[in-house]
Amino acid sequence: MLPRRALGKTGMEVSILGLGTVKLGRNQGVKYPQSFKIPDDKEASALIGLAKDSGINLIDTAPAYGNSEQRLGKLLAGQRQDWLICSKVGEEFSDGQSHYNFSPEHTRSSVERSLRRLNTDFLDIVLIHSDGNDEEILQQHGTMEALAALKKAGKIRAIGMSSKTVNGGLLAAEQGDVVMITWNLHYNDEIAVADYCQQHGKGVLIKKALASGHSTADKSPGEDNSDNPIRQCFKMIFAHPGVSSAIVGTINPQHLRANINAL
Repeated sequence: MLPRRALGKTGMEVSILGLGTVKLGRNQGVKYPQSFKIPDDKEASALIGLAKDSGINLIDTAPAYGNSEQRLGKLLAGQRQDWLICSKVGEEFSDGQSHYNFSPEHTRSSVERSLRRLNTDFLDIVLIHSDGNDEEILQQHGTMEALAALKKAGKIRAIGMSSKTVNGGLLAAEQGDVVMITWNLHYNDEIAVADYCQQHGKGVLIKKALASGHSTADKSPGEDNSDNPIRQCFKMIFAHPGVSSAIVGTINPQHLRANINAL
């Protein structure tokens, strides 16, 4: 079973590997090395079952992930107690394009919609889905304040940002509970955010740990040698005590097993 780490001072413990679900709901406008077919309910249910049986308890979704939230609302029926659900606000995806709205009004309506879609009374984590203008969002739009009010109302347990800049990540850590940052073998610019979060008791989630599949595109998922990029990456990021979990968005059971075995 995968070990768990504290998610900052939120009181939650997350498996060191989380399951990302963009591929359950969307195959347009994604930056993976190969195209893919969205899995049917039977395939998706088997993947979620494998994740749960392996000790994964964190599942990541977003309104921008096509119909991922709606599907999870059905696929996780009867399993709510087994999962920590992370969703997002700010980005919408339609007609092949992303659209952004960080207003407090949209933030509130987005969270309420996610609650309905996911068939739950509360969300464990809600992150601002940044468009890259992290500091502007946090300083001018009132998005984090709206999330804080929803947290106070008991609809969210922890809030934060999926950031894209170092300064934005640091500001998000100051204002919220959790920051999702990019860190992989090709990119380590945001380590300073993980350092700050460790020092201040904030949770750190890692996105694009395997560079959206590009780190492993030319490797066999069954490799178990010292230069396996999966093992290299996980060894690197989990050596940092501030990192809580890495989100891996696979729909391939073989790849998921390889990731778990690498840990």
